Amino acid sequence: MKLTARAFKYGSDINTDYIISGKYKFKSNDMEAMAVHAMEELDPDYYAKVSPEGGFLVAGTNFGMGSSREQAPLVLIHSNTKAVLAKSFARIFYRNAINTGLPVVECDTDLMDEGDELEVDLEAGIVRDLTKGTDIPFPPLPPVMATLLADGGLVEHFKKHGGFAL
Repeated sequence: MKLTARAFKYGSDINTDYIISGKYKFKSNDMEAMAVHAMEELDPDYYAKVSPEGGFLVAGTNFGMGSSREQAPLVLIHSNTKAVLAKSFARIFYRNAINTGLPVVECDTDLMDEGDELEVDLEAGIVRDLTKGTDIPFPPLPPVMATLLADGGLVEHFKKHGGFAL
């Protein structure tokens, strides 16, 4: 699976309350309505910038630290975030992202800049910075996780296969 979009770059230690503030996640389960508030604690214009064409959220280390609620990756999906690229992820966020159908890529993000056009090849394990003409390798997802992503997440996989079939 190949994805192409512009990079929207942020720093390290982005917790789930920065992804979707607690003041919203306890008021609604409507992910479309909550998506307009994605990342607004760090960037009030995130939704307006990303949602029209889609984008990659690029970050440093420890992305998604904090609560284990799955609203954070769901809100990113509904904001048209195509994938999150970071040097490292909080483990619970990482699994919640895969389980909800949000691609997450652990790679070196230092050379990526805001606005760079990127192509992520999830199967080959390469991020191509089309703006700079560079390739950044990453370990491809294990086949079971790639299958879950291709099916749209764990729930969609269960619906499609009637259980956990691989």
